[in-house]
Amino acid sequence: MRTGGTRRAIAAVATAAALAAVSGCTVQPPGPDGTHRSPVHIEIPTGRPSGGPAPGGGTGPAKNPGPAPARTAAQVLWSRGDSGRGVRELQARLRQIDWLSDGPTGSYDELTEQAVRGFQGRRGLPRTGRTDTVTWQRLLRMTHEPGRWELYRMGGQPAGAPDPRCLTGRVLCVDKTSRTLRWMIGGRTVSTMAVRFGTQDTPTREGVFHIYWKSRHHVSTLYHAPMPYAMFFSGGQAVHYSYDFAARGYAGGSHGCVNVRDEAAVSRLFAQVRVGDEVVVHR
Repeated sequence: MRTGGTRRAIAAVATAAALAAVSGCTVQPPGPDGTHRSPVHIEIPTGRPSGGPAPGGGTGPAKNPGPAPARTAAQVLWSRGDSGRGVRELQARLRQIDWLSDGPTGSYDELTEQAVRGFQGRRGLPRTGRTDTVTWQRLLRMTHEPGRWELYRMGGQPAGAPDPRCLTGRVLCVDKTSRTLRWMIGGRTVSTMAVRFGTQDTPTREGVFHIYWKSRHHVSTLYHAPMPYAMFFSGGQAVHYSYDFAARGYAGGSHGCVNVRDEAAVSRLFAQVRVGDEVVVHR
């Protein structure tokens, strides 16, 4: 079992070794603003010390030093179910680059796992949802060390209390403040997922609606963009999976639709929601 001290020690090593460069409508998230930590140069020995004994006696460089040592597998620092100061810092850094909209809470929950998975996929890393040393190094390079306000005063739970209109029947309860969608049946939350909305020019309508059409492989006839798992509730506005949201996070927005970042989650939702189910969009 990993202890808090062990995680902090591993994270400290990962921080010191952060050498790798990092590389609906949306806007590319801003790059480093100059406030992040400066990279630390680390000399990595690749052969025996110069002047040491060569194989077979004598001195001088070895002619056949042998194969380079194998690269050590990335160490997992935090994963779903973990909690503590390190997780809180991870969440604060993910918020800095718009991969997470809530917290920090200090608990590695489903939304944190989704944010890490999206961050990894965008940068060509294995989409495990677990924060390993390689993922952590990339994140350190793109963010600054969070202050106390970022760690403890940027909000608490993934979503507040559901709107009273969501407490009866079968309802997609969409909260613009916490940027979450709750799938609720009879007042019980079945699942919760991160969502984003339309831009200022094309806002997502607020009010009470009903699902009037479902289209699994939908493509927008207006914007010619894919809208998989589309569940239409108001004109051309629908709840659907967004490749752009999955790739870029919260920077940007849709043309009015409710974008879901987790494809597996919206796939399950699509299978459960029926035409006629209620949709409540509120703040």
